[in-house]
Amino acid sequence: MTTPDLDTIEVSDIKQWRYCPRVVWYTYCLPAIRPKTDLMRQGAASHRAEEDREERRSLRTYGLKNGERFFHVYLRSERLGVRGILDLAIAVPNRSDPAAKVVVVDYKDSEQDAGPHFKLQVGAYALLIEEAWGLPVETGWIYHIPLRKAEKVPISPQLRKNVIETIAAVQKAIQTEALPPPPTSRALCVNCEFRRFCNDVV
Repeated sequence: MTTPDLDTIEVSDIKQWRYCPRVVWYTYCLPAIRPKTDLMRQGAASHRAEEDREERRSLRTYGLKNGERFFHVYLRSERLGVRGILDLAIAVPNRSDPAAKVVVVDYKDSEQDAGPHFKLQVGAYALLIEEAWGLPVETGWIYHIPLRKAEKVPISPQLRKNVIETIAAVQKAIQTEALPPPPTSRALCVNCEFRRFCNDVV
């Protein structure tokens, strides 16, 4: 079993914290119990296949006429305490242009509209790539793989604030090892791989 990197959290932890904070807590405070589900494996395979299709897809999908694409971009910020692998970054018109801007794209293996937790993840990638590349990010997209459809996510000041606050909450929970409360909706618990560890969830 791999021990989690406690110096930084994953971008996906930011998304998961909004959905159910206990999953993140279990990952870092009780790492030995984390199961790997078929759904997780299926999602990883879908992302890999989508990269091949993306290379042939028009940038009009993201409201762009031109741009330079970068796939599977590893990002890490000691300042923010976050790391992750961005599915797609598009530098417009290209990364070497000093006036360039970046568009971030996150693949989602779902037909449902992205909830606030997925938008938080896109916002986190925006902050990471701004720091790493020194280029501004005004827009992100969530690409729904089953629908072949992109959903726009403005990188607003409020989204940026929400990302920073969520990172702080996750880091505090890990440092104090205080078990967070379960999600408000118990419907989220029905198929959760951690349900058997939550004695207060029925």
